[in-house]
Parts: sequence; structure tokens; C-alpha cells
Amino acid sequence: MRNRLPTLIVLGALALALLPAAHAEKADRNKPMNIEADALRHDELKQTSVFTGRVVMTKGTIVLRGAQLEVRQDADGYQHGVVTAEPGKRAFFRQKRDTPPGAPHEFVEGEGEVIEYDGRTDIVKLIRRAELRRYREAQLTDEVEGAIIVYNNITDVFTVDGQKTAPAGTAAGTPGGRVRAVLAPKEPASGTVAAPVRGEPPALRTSPSLGGAK
Repeated sequence: MRNRLPTLIVLGALALALLPAAHAEKADRNKPMNIEADALRHDELKQTSVFTGRVVMTKGTIVLRGAQLEVRQDADGYQHGVVTAEPGKRAFFRQKRDTPPGAPHEFVEGEGEVIEYDGRTDIVKLIRRAELRRYREAQLTDEVEGAIIVYNNITDVFTVDGQKTAPAGTAAGTPGGRVRAVLAPKEPASGTVAAPVRGEPPALRTSPSLGGAK
């Protein structure tokens, strides 16, 4: 059974990869960025492109969706994107994670009113009403909520900020200014048996007769 772990207003650092063998798709950062939208405005001088209307961006296994996407390319050729949702809605992020051959597929997905993707550092930032989830196949295993969630695709580490007081000009953060998390227990590796807790009495077993075997 999952445990709900509300914490005080903190900037918590948690390892998303509870199963150490799984990592984000490292090849995604080197894949081309493909974008679909209703309209595009490109500024060659500033090296920026603004896509509007039902925007869908894919970069390897990374998927970003929202109402508007602004893409900027720096001097070294790295691409940076900012996705904004329609008023009252949230933008969407999803990425597949590397898993060993034969292991269940795992995905990380998140939502926020604004999502920033940094191609140089391979970091995704979910801003306002942020939520990050991890799936093993179609089963939800872990879930965190906060005002701001920063997810590092390379190290599989994320930080969550409750932000009781939202910055001026922005919507309020998480109700109560608290980080909320639901973390499923890790499954033991195949063929292993969990070690008993020290000091725990041995389990009782039934006997076929009170006198024991002769």
C-alpha cells in the first residue's frame, strides 16, 4: 500500500530512480526537435521560434504539449524550449526511461502551467500546479506535487518546492504550500528474499502433532 508523505515547505531532493537499473533515455538530447503547431513566427536574428496553437514537440522519446512553445537556440547549437498552457490548463511532458532488456518499460510524465526544457543541461522544469509521475508499463508507481518541480533527465534526480507564497504576478502554488508525494515500495530483485528485521521473533508454524515426530 502506498504511503502519503506530506512534508513542510521545503526544497527536497529525491532520487526518482528507485530502481537503480532504470535511467532516462540518454540519446534523447542528441535527437532532432520535431514540432507541430497551428502557426509559427521565426526570428532569424534572435534565433528564436514561437509556435502557437495545439503545439506538440517530440525529441526522441521526449514529448511536450501545450498552447505555445518558444524555442531558442544558443551559440553552441543547444535548443531550449518554454511551453505555456492555455489559461486554466497545464502543459504536458513525457519521456521514456532506459530499462534493462526484458524489464518492464518505464515512463516519466509531468504537468505544469509552464514547462521549461534546457537542451544543454537536459533539465525539465515544471512551474505552477506542478505534478510529476512515474509509470511502470501502465501502472502508476510514484507521484509528487508542488509549485515547482525540477527534473534532471541525466541524473534522474528531481527537486520539489512547495512555495507557500507564490511569486508576484503568478498563480498560487500548491494548496497549503506543502509538497505531496506518493511513493510505491521497491519490488525485491528476482530470486532474493527480504532479510528479517533485527529483533523480530521467528514466525510461528503449525505442527502435525503435539508430541512431535518419532
